[in-house]
Amino acid sequence: MTAEATFERVSRTKGREATLGVIPGRFALAVGRPNLPAPRDWSWTPLSSVAQLESGHTPSRKHPDYWDGGIPWVSIKDAVDNHGRTIDDTCQHVSQLGLDNSSARLLPPRTVCLSRTASVGYVVAMGREMATSQDFVNWVCGPRLEPDYLKYVLLAERESLLRFASGTTHQTIYYPEAKAFHVLLPPPAEQGRIANVLRALDAKIDVNRRMNETLEQMAGALFKSWFVDFDPVHSKATGKQPFGMDDGTAALFPKTFRASDLGSIPNSWQVSSVRAECEAVYDGPHATPAPSPVGPVFLGIRNLTPRGLDLSETRRLSEDDWPRWTKRVVPSAGDIVFSYEATLGYFAILPRGLRCCLGRRLALVRPLRGPYNGHYLFHYFVSAPFQGYLKQHASVGATVDRILIADFPEYPVLLPSPQLVAAFEDRASAWWATIHSRSAESYALATLRDCLIPKLLSGELRVKDAEALVGEAT
Repeated sequence: MTAEATFERVSRTKGREATLGVIPGRFALAVGRPNLPAPRDWSWTPLSSVAQLESGHTPSRKHPDYWDGGIPWVSIKDAVDNHGRTIDDTCQHVSQLGLDNSSARLLPPRTVCLSRTASVGYVVAMGREMATSQDFVNWVCGPRLEPDYLKYVLLAERESLLRFASGTTHQTIYYPEAKAFHVLLPPPAEQGRIANVLRALDAKIDVNRRMNETLEQMAGALFKSWFVDFDPVHSKATGKQPFGMDDGTAALFPKTFRASDLGSIPNSWQVSSVRAECEAVYDGPHATPAPSPVGPVFLGIRNLTPRGLDLSETRRLSEDDWPRWTKRVVPSAGDIVFSYEATLGYFAILPRGLRCCLGRRLALVRPLRGPYNGHYLFHYFVSAPFQGYLKQHASVGATVDRILIADFPEYPVLLPSPQLVAAFEDRASAWWATIHSRSAESYALATLRDCLIPKLLSGELRVKDAEALVGEAT
């Protein structure tokens, strides 16, 4: 299917016509045509004239045969977990029957999707044919619009998108506003060059992310083998040498089990508590500071994912605001941050060199120093048994579930011998040092990207100059 043919498909997006009002964005996106200058050969262009606007839908949950088919279906969770990325699969799938019996539509690869309800402003691109929920507005780009250029415009205009939204209970970008979007467009060839510069940074960030995931999986697998499945203890109980383990490390494991409040655990291991193993538990403020283009990072719930800390998109606060938002605690390297509300039970270790403060719905525990150094506790918190305990003891609210901060210090912690934890720390800390090093590089690359985007998308910076900067950074 050619780009022209894709663009000429007939949209089923109906409803009210485009609004006639004008709401300027920061530099490259607006509702209506803004009274702003454009660089030479660039123009403020109605997005609907260069891309086909498409909606989404949710097939009825009353019909099981509408679901679990082979068609990826983009939900808010997919967008939140993959903000800014191209996705090739989704958490949920629909069947052809579900697609045929709903207003959902199969959209082509490179369709750009923007979340418009509840969680406004998350952006993903399709790596293959997919459908979406009604929580998205989607654009199938024509030959005059490079899809990745549009993706970067939407990413850069996140704050503007929130201003374009309205509603008393939940903020929503309604279709009259989406239909009136205008985008500042250079010629297609220039769009491609700009997208290539930004893609190079994102590609390096993605490589770092995938390598870090491998190391995290290695650390997690080792923790699970030693402290969840108790593989070395089971081996010694049957008279076997633990697989792939030296004699000195094997000697640190007992060869029998005992009963405890946590079930059967290795003999001589103890059941402690978060309170006994951590200095304190601090929760974040219940407000949000004014954004700043530079300054310390204001960690938000979106910065915590099932994979750990994600700093590819950050909100910053000014140096003047920094003392106000760090009155209770100044997060430091080795602290463990976790989400205690809405998205429950995401944990991350803070790396060295990151100046940050806690955002809403985040808290941290500060491990006691000594042999633990945070890595054992972090892996304990993300292990299946502890995650199950969190869910079992979460407070169910009318709108969101939460972990009661007052109760968290009493949650149980399985405590092996200090020597065994130290042996785990020796291995895990080396992996995590590499992870943090790559994360710091990705953070620097993301900072460079975020600085380049407004200058490139407004025409302020020439592409060849940006290419030189990116070449030096990557």
